[in-house]
Amino acid sequence: MTDIYALAALWLGLALAATLLSIWLRIATAMSEIVVGTVAQLAIGALVGGAALGTDQSWIKFLASTGAIVLTFLAGAELDPAVLRASWKETSTIGLVAFFAPFLGCAAAAYWLLRWTTDASWLAGIALSTTSVAVVYAVMLEFGLNKTNYGKTVLAACFINDLATVIALGLMFSPFTYRTLIFVGASIAAFAALPWVTPRFFRRFGNRPSELEAKFLLLCLFGLGALAAWADSEAVLPAYVTGMVLAGTVGKDHSLVRRLRTVTFGLLTPFYFIRAGSFVSVPALLAAPLAFFILLAAKMVTKFVGVYPFTRLFRSPRREALYTTMLMSTGLTFGSISALFGLTHGIVTQDQYSFLIAAVIGSAVVPTLIANAFFLPHHLLGQTDSQPAASTREAKTTIVR
Repeated sequence: MTDIYALAALWLGLALAATLLSIWLRIATAMSEIVVGTVAQLAIGALVGGAALGTDQSWIKFLASTGAIVLTFLAGAELDPAVLRASWKETSTIGLVAFFAPFLGCAAAAYWLLRWTTDASWLAGIALSTTSVAVVYAVMLEFGLNKTNYGKTVLAACFINDLATVIALGLMFSPFTYRTLIFVGASIAAFAALPWVTPRFFRRFGNRPSELEAKFLLLCLFGLGALAAWADSEAVLPAYVTGMVLAGTVGKDHSLVRRLRTVTFGLLTPFYFIRAGSFVSVPALLAAPLAFFILLAAKMVTKFVGVYPFTRLFRSPRREALYTTMLMSTGLTFGSISALFGLTHGIVTQDQYSFLIAAVIGSAVVPTLIANAFFLPHHLLGQTDSQPAASTREAKTTIVR
C-alpha cells in the first residue's frame, strides 16, 4: 500500500500544481492538467523511468475512466430539453458539419501529405473529427457559460459531433454483432425507464447523509459502461445520454450536482486529464514534428472552414461564432479512444499513434487557449438561461466591479 499512497500523493500533487498554474495563467484547469501531465511524464521518465508515473496501473486507469464518465454525465445533465427543442436545427447542423469537415479533410491530409495507408488515413479522420465534451464542459463550467442557452447549445452540438464519430468508428472498423444489438436495446430501455424511475426513487429514499442519489447514479453509469465495453463500444457515450435524459431530475438538483462536481473535479478528472497529457511522446514529435503540425493544422482548418460559416448562418454574433468554432475544434476523449482503437487493432503503427495522440491533445489545448484569450464572450459571463441578454457595455461594467 505504501507505493499506492505515494503514487496517489504524486498525482494529486501534480493536480494541485496544475490548478495553481491555471490560476496564475488564467487558463482552464483541464488545459493546465494536460500540460502538466506531458511535462511530468517527460521529466519523471528522464529521471526515474517511464513507468514511474504509473499511468498503466489499473487503479489509475479506473479513476481516469471514471472521471471521463462522470464528467460526461454532468455535461449531459446540464443540457436543457427546452433549449434542445428550440435549437435542434442549429445543434444538429453544426454538430454534423463539425464531424464531416475534419473527417474528410484530415483523412485526405493523412493519405496525400503523410502517405499513410487508406485504413490508417480513415482512422486519422475519425480520431481528429471529434469535439471533446469533457474539455468544452470543463471550460464552460470554469466561466459559468454552462448556465446559459449559448453554452447548452454548444454542448448539444458537441454531443451530435461525437455521436457521429462513434457511429463512423463502429461502421468502418468495429464488428457489428449480437452484442451490439443487446447493448443498443438495453440502453434504449434504460434511457426510457430512468426519467420515470429516478425522480420517484429519489423522493422516496433520497435526501439522506448516505448520498443514495450519487450511489444510484454511479450504479447506472457503471452498469451501462460495462455493457458498452462488452459490446466493444465506449462507456462515455451512454453516460452522456444518461445525463441528457436525467437533465430534468439531476440537472435541476443544484445541491446534488455541486456534490458530484466536488468529487469529479477534486479527485477524478485530474487523473483523466493528467493521464491524457502523459500519452504525448515528445521524442517522437521531435523526431518528426511535421506530421504533428500537419494533423493539428488539418483539424483546426477544416473545423474552422466547416463550423464558422454555419454559426454565422444561424445568426451568431461574430465573437460567439468564433468562440464556438474554437471550442468545436477541441478533441480529447473520443479522439484518444479512436487512436487507441487503431493501435490495438493494428490499423495504425506506434509512431502514427503517437502523432495522432499528440494532435488530439494539441487540439485540446491550442484552440481553447486561442478561444479564451481572444474570443471569450464576456457579455455572457454571469448570465443564466433565465436572464435576458445584457448589453456588452453592461456586462463589462459588471465584470470590472
